[in-house]
Amino acid sequence: MIAVVQRVLNAKVHVKLPHYQASIESGLCVFLGIHTSDTQSQAIWMANKLANLRIFNDDNDKMNCSLLETGGGILLISQFTLVGDCMKGHRPSFIRAAPPASAAPLVTEVGDILTNQHGISVKRGVFGAMMQVELVNDGPVTLIIHRD
Repeated sequence: MIAVVQRVLNAKVHVKLPHYQASIESGLCVFLGIHTSDTQSQAIWMANKLANLRIFNDDNDKMNCSLLETGGGILLISQFTLVGDCMKGHRPSFIRAAPPASAAPLVTEVGDILTNQHGISVKRGVFGAMMQVELVNDGPVTLIIHRD
């Protein structure tokens, strides 16, 4: 499982068909890719990591606070292209990307754990849809989190 995590002032996702829109104010925009070998174990680990990631400033302007302390939200976007392998040639290979039948439930589980166990407001993209994502990166702070 791999996530690109951006600390944001705001973020929104828009899907033309089916028409859908979601947005957050301050928080994290998380692009999440699922490998073929990923299981519930990785989903639990990733959700806990995202909830407790201390990348928000404290009163001393140090990155020392998590979403649990700031009350921010998460915009969770599934993105299979994160699993793309670009080592050979010029076209990415996606053979390590989990098929939708196994990837979608894991993306859903990450979001559900964040909401149900950590009380974080999670807005989501539409799995498998063409999405337009807008965000204002705060800092900028961008991290890549990977869990085998």
